Amino acid sequence: MIQAILVDDERLALMKLEHMLKELGTVNVVATYTDPVEAVKEAGKWNADVIFLDIDMPEMNGLQAAEIMHEHTPEADIVFVTAYNNYALEAFEVNALDYVLKPVIRDRLLKTISRLEERTQRVTKQVIPSDTLMVRCFPSLRFERGGVPLNTIRWRTNKAQELFALLLHNRNRFVSKDTLIDMLWPDFNLKKASTHLYTTIYQVRQCLRQAGIELLINNVSGGEGYTLESGSMLIDSVQWENGILTLDPIDDSNFNDHQRLFDLYSGDYYGDYDYLWAESERQRLRTIWLHHAIGTADYYIGSGRIPEAVTVYQRIVQLQPYFEQGHLGLMKVYDSIGERFAVEEQYKALNELLKDDLSTEMPSNIERWYSDWKLHNLKQL
Repeated sequence: MIQAILVDDERLALMKLEHMLKELGTVNVVATYTDPVEAVKEAGKWNADVIFLDIDMPEMNGLQAAEIMHEHTPEADIVFVTAYNNYALEAFEVNALDYVLKPVIRDRLLKTISRLEERTQRVTKQVIPSDTLMVRCFPSLRFERGGVPLNTIRWRTNKAQELFALLLHNRNRFVSKDTLIDMLWPDFNLKKASTHLYTTIYQVRQCLRQAGIELLINNVSGGEGYTLESGSMLIDSVQWENGILTLDPIDDSNFNDHQRLFDLYSGDYYGDYDYLWAESERQRLRTIWLHHAIGTADYYIGSGRIPEAVTVYQRIVQLQPYFEQGHLGLMKVYDSIGERFAVEEQYKALNELLKDDLSTEMPSNIERWYSDWKLHNLKQL
């Protein structure tokens, strides 16, 4: 049963929505509010799956309330319900699950609940056995056991963390002492670098042991190098790539699984660190993700799931701001829902990014599309 909170300053509208949801039989309305300020204060105590929010309310509008509520109930989805259609862009920007116009129609509400059920199923599929060790590399190095973050590990130095990351990158393979020295202490003489290496290997082993992480770093070839034995440990980048490679092309039967994989990529491989040795793998995985993300967005557009398509393109632009086709895709989706201002703002943002950061001009294909779009809109005025 889906647990829902309803917030609308109009009492009759609130009662009607509550009645419609109860009729569906799959939604339990745990609380209703006509005062958004009160709703914000109490939202955290309900453990809700979804919050239905009117946008145009006094004192605090629904967009403001959604941003605050997200801090207290990050797992709850937001559905905006409003009599006005000019808030769509703002709704997408706060990652709303859906945007429903008043008067609410039962068939339209059913689509919203269907999306919510699909999202709930995706979360349920991610349950991990309680004893499973997972290390995450998207975008920073983190450990989990059974899906629960392990906050007990404290690296003695940044070099200790990088050494572990490098061994993990080359897991189950021999890494010579010379290779480690060249990558981590290239400016030190051999004797000093070797001392740093031995000390840091000891620190890494101690950190892992103290955190209760059973990973072996073995001396190999008479101390000439090391091997990190990954054992049964899971690695998010490996799980993610295997999922991409084994999943059938996206369609109505498996788009939930594709969305789950899209969500798993929370940033570039070791993206929070300037590890030069990781750049090749970082670029390879980034390319796979971009190809998959564009395909996912195309499916959503083709199946009429425009809010999902907007969210995918916004994520592409956020994670890969220099990927020009992501900006073009987002402009096209904005255009499809009549958000002219959003198209212009996205074009302006890309133009400034290219000029300020890369000292380059707008690509000709994007310039041509934007010019045609402007001309078409002028003819309609």
